[in-house]
Amino acid sequence: GLVGACAASVLCSLLKVHLYVQCANDPERRAEKEALRAQWWLLDALHVPLLTAALAATGSRVAALVALEFSLRAASALLSHGKGGPSSQLYLLCQYSLGCGVRCGLGFLLDGAPHATCNLLLAAGLAALLAAGAGRLARHVCALYELHSRARYCGVCIALLASGHGIPRLLRRALAVAFAVADPAAVALLNGDFLGPAEAARFWTPLTICYALLVVYMQEEQKQGQSVYQTVLVRMGGLFILLLTVGRWTDILGVLVSLVGEFWCLLRAGVMLDICRHQ
Repeated sequence: GLVGACAASVLCSLLKVHLYVQCANDPERRAEKEALRAQWWLLDALHVPLLTAALAATGSRVAALVALEFSLRAASALLSHGKGGPSSQLYLLCQYSLGCGVRCGLGFLLDGAPHATCNLLLAAGLAALLAAGAGRLARHVCALYELHSRARYCGVCIALLASGHGIPRLLRRALAVAFAVADPAAVALLNGDFLGPAEAARFWTPLTICYALLVVYMQEEQKQGQSVYQTVLVRMGGLFILLLTVGRWTDILGVLVSLVGEFWCLLRAGVMLDICRHQ
């Protein structure tokens, strides 16, 4: 849970840096820049602990399903945007899914490995260092970017002034690698619970139909400007109904925890979501 929460924190911090640099370089977006700077510090302080608790309480099967569902949505978004690439809003919407994907990937890679506990502790330590560094970068940029970029005083701010536009491309590549590991791990994790092909077919057939309908529905609703909170309710509601028929009671509890985790991520990124919608 901690490693997944740190991954989501790094994603959010880097995207905040990108949006702040964009707003600071455009005089007409002063109000958006001040909104980013005035974001509640309490949300940032509680983001990783609460997200860690949510990811730890989410069952491994539900985490696998959430990661697979986002991969389908991301593939659909990429196809619909074509060469233009996905919007920054998609990166904010994948925070909880990224945490679930990291959890699945680590669980699969460390399953049965020698010294698995030491490896997991090392991964948690490195993830915490990356999250702390990304958070410090975001706070530094929000406080001093304008002064340092004008005075050519700080190497970090000068680098962001010259190449800050490349942050979304970096995030896109990192997410592609993360989900390229998470998706096969999620499939292997889910298939490990089945006794034979017939039982697997009874699970995967309704799941595939449900996910396909959800992706089509959300594509249409996003064109009409549906709220992101309503989208989360529809997604988790569909998964909840599906698991009522083919899941376990622990999976149903995991869906409820995932709903809380998704809402928490959206609450923390509310200002950035508004900026992305205005763009």
